[in-house]
This record gives sequence, C-alpha cells and structure tokens, in this order.
Amino acid sequence: MIWVICLILFVYSIVATVILVQWKRKGRTYSDEQSSLQPRQAPIVNSEHEREASYLDKADEAMQLSKTFQKFVPRQFVEHFAKSGGIGTLELGHADEDEVAILFSDIRGFTSLSERLSPQELMGFLNSYFLRMNDPIHQNHGFIDKFIGDAIMALFDHPGGNPKDKVQDAIQAALDLRKALIMYNSHRDNCEYVPINMGIGIHYGPVIMGTVGCDDRMDTTVIGDSVNIAYRLESLTPTYNADIIVSAQTLETLGDDYPIKTRLLDWVRVKGRRAPLEIYEVLDHLEQQEQEKRISIQEHIAAGLACRIRRQWEDALAHFLKAKSLHPDDRLAQHHIDICLQYQSKMFDENWDGAYELQK
Repeated sequence: MIWVICLILFVYSIVATVILVQWKRKGRTYSDEQSSLQPRQAPIVNSEHEREASYLDKADEAMQLSKTFQKFVPRQFVEHFAKSGGIGTLELGHADEDEVAILFSDIRGFTSLSERLSPQELMGFLNSYFLRMNDPIHQNHGFIDKFIGDAIMALFDHPGGNPKDKVQDAIQAALDLRKALIMYNSHRDNCEYVPINMGIGIHYGPVIMGTVGCDDRMDTTVIGDSVNIAYRLESLTPTYNADIIVSAQTLETLGDDYPIKTRLLDWVRVKGRRAPLEIYEVLDHLEQQEQEKRISIQEHIAAGLACRIRRQWEDALAHFLKAKSLHPDDRLAQHHIDICLQYQSKMFDENWDGAYELQK
C-alpha cells in the first residue's frame, strides 16, 4: 500500500513540474510580445563625448557605403560631373563633353585560353589578372571605366592637368602595364601556368561622358569617335606584332620634348571611321637591342608608305624589301609587301588616299 502512495506522489510531482514549466513559458512569451509592441527608442545621448562618438560612427558608416559604391561607379567619374554642376547632376541622361586619353588593353588568345579552364578557374584567372593591372592605371592618374570580358577600358583625365599631362599619364600607364605583365607571368611560371600577352591601344580626343539606362537601372558610359579609335588600335596589335599602338594625334598632343621611342607603322582606315589614321608603335618597354632593330628599318618603312600613297607600287616594294633584308624577323616589312602586292592589281578611283582598309 505504501508503494502505491509513493507512486501516486511521484506521478503528481512530474505533472505539477510540467504544468509549472509551461506556465512560465507562456508568461515569458506574453511578456516578450508585450515588450515588442512598445516603440523602440534610440538611446538618449547625454554627454558631449557620446554625441561626438555617435557622429563619428555615422560618418564612418557613410564612408564605408561610399567606398562600396565607388567599386561600381568610379570616384573620378563622379568628380568629373561635380566640376560641371555638382554631384546632383549625376542623373539619368546627364552628359558632358571632355577631352581625355583612352586606353584599351586586351589579353591575346583569350578565347583559346578560356576553353581550357573551368568556369571557376576562369573567374579566378581574370580576377588575378585584373588585380595586377589596376595599380599601373590608378598610379598614373587614370581610372578603369569598365571591364569588357578580358578587356580593360581606362580613362586619363589628369585633375588640373593639360592635354599633354593626360597623354603622358596614359602612355606611362601602358609601359607600367607591360612591367606588371612580366611580373605576373613570372608568378604564372612558378605555378607552371602558360604565360599570357596583351595588346594596348591609346588615343587622345573628345568624348561624351554621361549616364544611360532606365528608371531602375542606370550606368555611366563614355562614347564617341575617340573611344572607337582606341578600341580599334588595340585590335591591330596582333596584325603589326606590336604591344602598344598609339595614334599620331596622341603623339602630337604629347609633343616632341617627351622622351619616348616610337616608329611609324601604317596609314590605315579603321572600321567605323571615314578619315584615315597614322599609327605608331611605342618601343620603350622593349630591350635595347630590339628597339634598335625596329628603328633601323624605319626610314624604308616611311619611304615605302609614301610611295604606296602615290601608287608607286614598284618603288614601294623596293623600300619594303630593303627593310626586310635589314631585319628579316620584323613582320612589319612583310605586312607591307603583302599589301602592295594585293593593291597594285586593284583599280582605285582618283580620290583614293592610300590608306590600308581594315575590316576589324
């Protein structure tokens, strides 16, 4: 009988404990719900020190937000608009005209390279490459306007500088990009990766900088003939076996007193433009011996081009053949020989200006 009473007391204690726990839980839930219904109030700032700390926290938060947005809209782009009317002018459809130096760079053979990589490897490679190409541009007063696949479009609008400063910045950035590429390829070699190469095109001229898009999606952009020229010059680097190609207008803006070695490449008409261009190769990043070899045939290349423009095919061929004999490994001479052989059998009208017509 005693054990029955003990069992009843044991069961009763368990039931009572469960009921008590549930009651306490309900009480806390109700209390929490009641407290959540009360309006939350900001902590009262009583002292000058607390107010100053609060202001600093808000300023730091705003700075972090600003840095995040700068990764999508370059700070220099916003500052450019600020010069002409304040930050408030950065709205859909706003446009300004300015003269800047435009630099395009592109990885040669990127398509074949990307086919051998997985999607994750490809993204890792591009980010590693872009990371190393960023500093040479920013350290020379430029900024990256956009990434286009494996290509980089950068603008040089030297703050407070003149046109010569802008061109000088762009050319120095191109030379520094080549140095960065050498260091990057050294790293790739240590990891047993194949080396890569890049082509660079630079042009100086007027552009339109503005905003395009729609109500819920806006982007900054740079358009104009000058952008097209810089892009086309970069695309010509494989044709002329040149690392850096610049327009004659770019060199004229730079002036004769700037120490840079170049050579004349061709007289061309790029796609999307009627007026022809005189284009040059920058040589400063090459080894001294290679520079001297390329410059050694410059006289014959220039003379041959002058004859081609006058349709003096035999004289032009003679100059180009002489250039090839002096430097057989230079593909530029053979390129001009091929053009002359192709053009001398064609019939041109009297308005033909002698420019090599490019289809890309």
